Amino acid sequence: MSGIVIRRRFALAALSLFAALTLAACGKQEPATSTTAPAAAPAARVYVVGTDAAYTPFESQNEKGEVVGFDIDVVKAVANKAGIEVKFVNTPWEGIFNALDQGDRDLLVSAITITDERRQTMDFSKPYFEAKQLIAVRRDVPVAKFEDIKTMKVGVQNGTTGDEVVGKLHGKSSGNIKRFESTPLALKELEAGGVEAVVADNGVVVHYLANNTGGGFKTVSDASFPVEHYGIAVRKGNAELLARINKGLDDIRADGSYDKIYAAHFGSAPK
Repeated sequence: MSGIVIRRRFALAALSLFAALTLAACGKQEPATSTTAPAAAPAARVYVVGTDAAYTPFESQNEKGEVVGFDIDVVKAVANKAGIEVKFVNTPWEGIFNALDQGDRDLLVSAITITDERRQTMDFSKPYFEAKQLIAVRRDVPVAKFEDIKTMKVGVQNGTTGDEVVGKLHGKSSGNIKRFESTPLALKELEAGGVEAVVADNGVVVHYLANNTGGGFKTVSDASFPVEHYGIAVRKGNAELLARINKGLDDIRADGSYDKIYAAHFGSAPK
């Protein structure tokens, strides 16, 4: 076979292959696979909870700086039932209500007694804890009722219901009232002899004296002290969030979660 014929056959074969490839390229093509990632789902709303973490056993900070306590465990359980996410932020008591009003906090839980005065500027959940004021004094001090401390120097936490009741007994501007940033600080001053009595919520007083003073103090109740109830506070008019919180409270009471949390912090379920 001559070289010319071979070259012609090679050229024809190449031409046929080119035509076949061209036809294939003109055929229907598969759509290109998109490499664009799906849009991320919007992040869930995180509700910021303000709490003054200086009120053991209701709220305090552990050695890691985490906010812990009875109130914290209650709100975590409520949030789980309500299907919401919460974040706790240590917030000084003196500014805690303003932080809620300004929108810097969505909720407050800090052993906050529900009062008519407070209801004017914020809304409260159903009560989650029953409290009462107690008087703490040295064992050898003859105090049997509230009236007995009328001439004494008394320590209170500033802005609390203890401050209110002592203010009514002594006069709000009395020099015999010594106000502190926290109840434990007032109780430390009682140990040091700087005040003769402290008036504060029962849960905090009992817990502190059981763990810090070696039995040198006693507590005194008085029939004039009204029963108080703690509530979770939300900004005035936030009915949707309040409804979810209340349902969560109902749920943890119904399934026994509340009783377990209470017993873990106070030794037994509420009576």
